[in-house]
Amino acid sequence: MRLRNNPNAPQFLDAHPEIVVQNPENYRGRWNELFGNDHPLHIEVGTGKGQFVTGMALANPEVNYIGIELFDSVMMKACEKALDAGSPSNLRLLRVNGADLEKYFAKNDVDRLYLNFSDPWPKSRHAKRRLTHEGFLKLYEAVLVDNGEIHFKTDNRGLFEYSLISMTDYGMKLKLVSLDLHADNPADNIMTEYEEKFSAKGQPIYRVEAQFITKKD
Repeated sequence: MRLRNNPNAPQFLDAHPEIVVQNPENYRGRWNELFGNDHPLHIEVGTGKGQFVTGMALANPEVNYIGIELFDSVMMKACEKALDAGSPSNLRLLRVNGADLEKYFAKNDVDRLYLNFSDPWPKSRHAKRRLTHEGFLKLYEAVLVDNGEIHFKTDNRGLFEYSLISMTDYGMKLKLVSLDLHADNPADNIMTEYEEKFSAKGQPIYRVEAQFITKKD
């Protein structure tokens, strides 16, 4: 998600270390120390304006959440969302590149990973940039617990079909697949900003829960 650049965003984010983690690489392998508990850790790669990750943190206080976003102006919106929600103690934000997850998370740090309305990169030559490409799946597996899960939502059917094939080819188990999430009406669904926009137009939302299958030696 891109917004018009806000020159005040970096200063704003630096002023809120209670939400935006400074030097996140220092917590690699020990995020429990930052949160002060051993609760499961769920991360959202590409958190946008933060509606989803903030909503999840409020709804599930027994889980720790981290939203990851690269662009400062977008991260500022997510930080404002968290502040408006009372700065939940189980929520933190990282302004880093999702392609660098292994710099900030060690194996078994993350219990679940969310991808919501990622850029579809529709041209074939850009396939490696899709967040469900094999290269990214390998990255996620490197920081997730054994048999960890990815929960993926999109309005783009082409990206969804590609993702199902990519995950299957990687050897993942597709646990729950929805071709019209809101028709299925799951009680625990937290909507993103994009999800509200597209569903209001009558567009179906596609969702899958996919699990890595850890091979035992």
